[in-house]
Amino acid sequence: MQGISWQRIEIKGVANHAGTTPTNMRVDAGLAVAKVITFMRDRCNQSGGTTVATTGTIAFEPNAINVIPSKAVFTVDVRNPNEERLIAEEQALAAYLKELAVTDKVQISTEQLVRFQPVQFDETIVSMVEQVANEMHLSNRRMTSGAGQDAQMMARICPSAMIFVPSVNGISHNPKEYTKDEDIFAGANVFINVIKNLAQ
Repeated sequence: MQGISWQRIEIKGVANHAGTTPTNMRVDAGLAVAKVITFMRDRCNQSGGTTVATTGTIAFEPNAINVIPSKAVFTVDVRNPNEERLIAEEQALAAYLKELAVTDKVQISTEQLVRFQPVQFDETIVSMVEQVANEMHLSNRRMTSGAGQDAQMMARICPSAMIFVPSVNGISHNPKEYTKDEDIFAGANVFINVIKNLAQ
C-alpha cells in the first residue's frame, strides 16, 4: 500500500489590480501555486509512474476576478509505495518551495496534515489469497493499493492483506464505481476460503 503525505501550503504575495499592475511588478501568489502544481507533475512524470501528486484544494484571497491574489492556501497530496522515494519527493518539494520564495518574492509556510508510511502486507496471507484464487480459476495479480485503507492501520498490529475485485473500467472511489455481482461473489468466496485456510 502506498505511503501518503499531505501538506497544506500557504503562499503570501501582494494584492494589486489586474489591469494596472505590470507583470514584472507582480508578486502573484496564484502564479506561485501554479508553479508548484506543475513542478509536482514533472516529478511524477520523472518517477516512471510510481509517484502521484494531487492538489485538490485551493483558496485565493481576496478571490476577486480582477485582483492579483495576495494569498493562496492549497494542499499537496503525494504518494509512493516506496518510503525512500516518498521522502525524496517530500524533500524535493521542500527545496523547490525555498527556491520559489526567492525567485517569486513570496512568503511560504507549510503544515504537515497526514503522513503514513507504505505498508507491505503479510506474505503468507497474500500467497494464500493467490492460491485460493488460482484454485477457483480466477484471474489474479498483485497490486499496490493507491488509496488509503483500514488494512493499512491493521497491518501495524496484526498480519493483514487485501482482496480487490474488478471495477468496471477500473474506476474506484468515485460515484461511477461499479462492480458486477459475479465479481463480488467471487471475491467473497475467495475471502471465505482464505479464512477457512487460516483457521486450519
